[in-house]
Amino acid sequence: MTVLQGQVVCTESYGSRKTHHYKSLPDGRLSCVLDTPEGGGYRSIRDFFTAVFLPQGYPESVSPDYLAYQIWDTVQAFASSITGTLATQAVLKGVGVGDETSTVTAATVTWILKDGTGMLGRIVFAWSKGSKLDCDAKQWRLFADVLNDVAILMEILAPAFPAFFTLIVCISGFFKCIVGVAGGATRAALTMHQARRDNMADVSAKDGSQETLVNLAGLLFSLLLIPLVADNLCLTYSLYGFFTILHLYANYRAVRAVCMETLNRARLSLVFQHFLEAIEIPGPDIINPQEPLLPGFRHQLKITLGAPLHSVTSNVAEFQKALEGNSTNYLIFFNQAAGTVFVLLHRQARSVDVIKACSHALLLEVLLSRDVALDVIVKKKSLLAVQKQLREGSKNNGCSVISETHRVLDMIFPKFLAGLTEAGWVTERNLLGPEEWRVDWTIAGKKTF
Repeated sequence: MTVLQGQVVCTESYGSRKTHHYKSLPDGRLSCVLDTPEGGGYRSIRDFFTAVFLPQGYPESVSPDYLAYQIWDTVQAFASSITGTLATQAVLKGVGVGDETSTVTAATVTWILKDGTGMLGRIVFAWSKGSKLDCDAKQWRLFADVLNDVAILMEILAPAFPAFFTLIVCISGFFKCIVGVAGGATRAALTMHQARRDNMADVSAKDGSQETLVNLAGLLFSLLLIPLVADNLCLTYSLYGFFTILHLYANYRAVRAVCMETLNRARLSLVFQHFLEAIEIPGPDIINPQEPLLPGFRHQLKITLGAPLHSVTSNVAEFQKALEGNSTNYLIFFNQAAGTVFVLLHRQARSVDVIKACSHALLLEVLLSRDVALDVIVKKKSLLAVQKQLREGSKNNGCSVISETHRVLDMIFPKFLAGLTEAGWVTERNLLGPEEWRVDWTIAGKKTF
């Protein structure tokens, strides 16, 4: 192939940020020309900071919400660094730094008790809530930051109550260790969401670099701030109030910027209700801003996914009746009086089966609490009759309710599932948080020898 002199032989790119053009020279060598707009010096500095503080391949290697989240996360980290400095100064003053009457032993005992209480808090919280942190990462991230501000406030106020100083700082240490567990776990969940090229380690490492830079800036600012607040409680409280408000606002904006494509219960509930009312599936960019960020998202029913059989029934006849006509990989046990729905998952249940089972429970919740045009969607008067019975609280046959809602869900779920995929939701995995219990009820039909 003959190549003319000065002709572009090929081009190469580094993500979307750099483009090289290779041209042929008279002596046969290749000349590399960087496609650089005006202001090359600024671009060089920007590229340096991009390489140091952003994941390789940015922005293609991360989720679209990465930059907005990181900006607000940087603001909240700076504010937290300042309030943390104020708290450290208060604690050091409380343990006796600068006080000639205090002893090293008393200060050491206080510090040991503070750290020991925090360690216990870390273990207890991880045991009780660790499995739920993935499901509601946004809520727990915001919860962790609010609790962190409460702990810092306690430390700032502790010197004003010398008789209870040790107790206050121990409780604060307990809270801060809970913050460490919740914040670290949710940060890992958000990192998994942001990493789009199996680059979790790189995203996490660059996030650490960003946080270190912010903490360094906070440290330098604190060096200027400490002499001003050393003996001025009014200024200390004023600065704490200002930076705490900034911290909470930045955290709210940060978690609101996150747009997750996996379904947890809150997002599935919003999507499913919208589907029943409008026969369309809204995308993650529409549902995520509507997701509640405060714990205690109200549900009409308490739904337990992956419940053990012994928590539902100990009656063979009742279990066999639940199996009659069932062709799904889950079983529903509904107790309207107790306001509970227990879902037994089959050993072979996949993510789609879990989504369908949770949708079934949500359908029961919708029948109890909302006026939706179900007759328009499914054209079944029998379901409207079930809805009327449920709302009137009549003594209906639980099995007939489950049977009828099974038939309805079998009709609408294929369209619902296809709509989820088309709208950009991930169905191969979910954040619905099922328990680990799995039942194999097909064994009843096997012969034993």
